[in-house]
Amino acid sequence: MTVVTTDERGRVTIPKEVHERFGERYRLVELRDGVKLLPIPGDPVATLRSAASGEFRRASMGDLREAAKKEAPRQPE
Repeated sequence: MTVVTTDERGRVTIPKEVHERFGERYRLVELRDGVKLLPIPGDPVATLRSAASGEFRRASMGDLREAAKKEAPRQPE
């Protein structure tokens, strides 16, 4: 575990080895008892496809957009 501190402007410096492993962009998630940094992949769709079912892996972006348009009205607000 690495301990980091904020500077006078509230910024945190990501250690070089972490930055090299996970990249330059992170999403800051506020939790009840703290915060978490989640790396944002350079190609989020490719990352999702690699973890998805065969049907999702084969679908084109157009197919995904159409499916989302059909599903959106059925989702609760």
